[in-house]
Amino acid sequence: MVSPSGRYSVVCAERGTKALLLEGTRVVRELTRSPHHAEDFDYPVALGALRDGREILVHCPEDCAVLQVEDVASGQRLTTGTRQAKDVFHSRLSVSRDARHLLVAGWVWHPYGIVEVFDLESALTDPAVLDGPGVLPTEPGLDAEVVSACWLDHDRLAVATGDYVLGDEEVPTMGPQQLGVWSLSRRRWLHRNRTAFEIGTLMAEGSRVVSLHGHPRLIDVTTGSVLAEWPELDVSRRDGAYGVTHVQGPVAALHPDGTRLAVAQAESIALVELPALDA
Repeated sequence: MVSPSGRYSVVCAERGTKALLLEGTRVVRELTRSPHHAEDFDYPVALGALRDGREILVHCPEDCAVLQVEDVASGQRLTTGTRQAKDVFHSRLSVSRDARHLLVAGWVWHPYGIVEVFDLESALTDPAVLDGPGVLPTEPGLDAEVVSACWLDHDRLAVATGDYVLGDEEVPTMGPQQLGVWSLSRRRWLHRNRTAFEIGTLMAEGSRVVSLHGHPRLIDVTTGSVLAEWPELDVSRRDGAYGVTHVQGPVAALHPDGTRLAVAQAESIALVELPALDA
């Protein structure tokens, strides 16, 4: 992953305990995470930028259940103070584009995938905010396991569910194998669509997302329809941030302008031109 300025990057083993923070090719420092169940879920780390321009690193250096925020350049911890670990394995971290919120697509010990969003600005004043429930409502209408989530913009996040259902909610709900769009400001689902395929890992591309499971698909988040797909490209079929240690997660990257997708293949990197929005 790369910081918003492109100056810093983090390289880590998906299920390892070590990572490197780089500035270009120079090693800035080594990062670590707790070895507790490290082999069972993806390394929790994200790079972002605050509104004042400082670039930050978010990770779990001592406890897999405690999120910490650091200044990238200096290594200074910005979330100092008394903390209380919660019963969550944080994973797949992502800072919103306006630097106000932190998205977590982690899991709890059922095992069961969940989604959380934290007020990052408040956490810098009171780090215990990161140990609480976050800004999503207690019952946001989710009765299926979350397999992935990503930011669409500063307000909307795309959420994908799998087939595992834990409960039966009596509120408007995201059911199994659906793709939904949640608005933080409106505190409700804007769109919810069932798909005829497993969604897997999500990557944002404007009002569309790239789904990585079996092969890449470009999906309209408002309708759930597949706009384009590339079945000739093979990607991992792993869902969620935990389990199946023998199956690596998909390796792919979107160009910052959203026009191209790079997908790692067995012996090469495939470059895909994404269709224009008005196509």
